[in-house]
Amino acid sequence: MALRARPLTSKQPSESDETLKINQTDSSDDEEIKELPKPPSSLPPPSSAPATLRQRAVSQTLASTANLANLLPTGTLLAFQLLTPIFSNNGVCDAATRPLTVILLLLLALSCFLFSFTDSLKTPDGRVFYGIATFKGLWLFDYADETGSAATLPDLSKYKFRFIDGVHAILSVLVFISVALRDKNVVNCFYPQPAIEVQEVLDIVPIGIGFICSLLFVVFPTTRHGIGYPISHPK
Repeated sequence: MALRARPLTSKQPSESDETLKINQTDSSDDEEIKELPKPPSSLPPPSSAPATLRQRAVSQTLASTANLANLLPTGTLLAFQLLTPIFSNNGVCDAATRPLTVILLLLLALSCFLFSFTDSLKTPDGRVFYGIATFKGLWLFDYADETGSAATLPDLSKYKFRFIDGVHAILSVLVFISVALRDKNVVNCFYPQPAIEVQEVLDIVPIGIGFICSLLFVVFPTTRHGIGYPISHPK
């Protein structure tokens, strides 16, 4: 009696086996991902692109202009900031507004020059008087000896005109010019479309003037406290 060979039946993988294999594969992938080295968290954030030379020059110019403004009389600087946009029509000048802007700038420069010779004093009784320095002393604007209190005034000959006052007056005018040349309304009024060489001069000259004037103000400080400056005490 011959034995019949029993056919081999291949076992088909069930869905549960395939799901198990997939889960095992996913878990092994997760473990490999977890084992990957993590980037250190202490790395600094990416820095922004370094500022160009022109941007640094502009920022330094604005900062130096703000510092130079402290050397000008407060009233003159305030008048310049308020009146320049009006007289120059916000930088769009014509045949009428351009001469008016020139006259305004000349008057403000003259005020910077004259205010450098003014001074103030505070008497022991608390009164404040303003005057202008002359070759003999301080000539007071608003002083009237009606109460016979002339003895309360300090020696006015100490406030007389000195050579350094003229130097400070010229420096104040130069500082005002450097501030005016950095104002966009003034520049657009006289140079609406400047050439490359003119634009370079407008960028360099005010910086040079401001640097030299600020250095001279530090070397030769002023002792005047006139109109637009803090009040001085009796000397």
